[in-house]
Amino acid sequence: MTGPKPAFKASTDTEDRTRDRVLSAVLQHGPVSAAELGDLLNVTPAAVRRHLDALTQAGVVEVKRVATSGTGAGRPARRYVLTSRGQSTIGDDYLDIARSALARLASLGGPEAVEEFARERFGEMERRYAPLMEAAGPDVAARSRALAEALTADGFVASAASVQGRAPLPAHLASVQLCQGHCPVQQLAAEFPEFCESETAVFSRLLGVDVRRLSTLARGGHVCTTHIPTGRVSVPTPALRAAHHQSDETIDTERP
Repeated sequence: MTGPKPAFKASTDTEDRTRDRVLSAVLQHGPVSAAELGDLLNVTPAAVRRHLDALTQAGVVEVKRVATSGTGAGRPARRYVLTSRGQSTIGDDYLDIARSALARLASLGGPEAVEEFARERFGEMERRYAPLMEAAGPDVAARSRALAEALTADGFVASAASVQGRAPLPAHLASVQLCQGHCPVQQLAAEFPEFCESETAVFSRLLGVDVRRLSTLARGGHVCTTHIPTGRVSVPTPALRAAHHQSDETIDTERP
């Protein structure tokens, strides 16, 4: 015989759901303050801090002290980000098998074999993203936003934000920071940096400009951050055109 669940059980379920929402919001928006989380989730500040305290004690969230512009010599603001353990909870069941496979590949074929594997993996991403870059047009900022949307669809939780200086920047110094809050291969990339290097090269080709990695999750950053100069029109490279062409060929061969 079944009946209504006890009140305390319903309360626990609600707490768990809210805590999961807080964790997801930290992943997507971190580094983020407790007040910002409250606004995003429509949760009271007291409730947000209670869940953040629990997630911090569990080791999946940590506090970063971030200096904010215009605050003078005051104390840095508290911002919350996921820890490496928190990133792992998103889904790294494959990790031990993948690590062993890559180590075996390196032992048999040397570092070049791992580099080639990484290029092939991100080459598939490049072929899928190339038409999206073409559709975004020649503007680098627009292409950056399109890239962030594509990465988010693939689970990288990405955003593209214009960098604002203290004074108006010359046009040729304008830039965008592309941030990725989650990396499905973070722990692998910590051991095999070829993954980060190949991904960065793909971003550069897709955007048509030289980009620079400022931080990575694999090296202990709270997000992967890529600096993208936007002060000139992007010119699709031969590699990008080839990727687009190869993507079309792949689609044609898959048609019945």
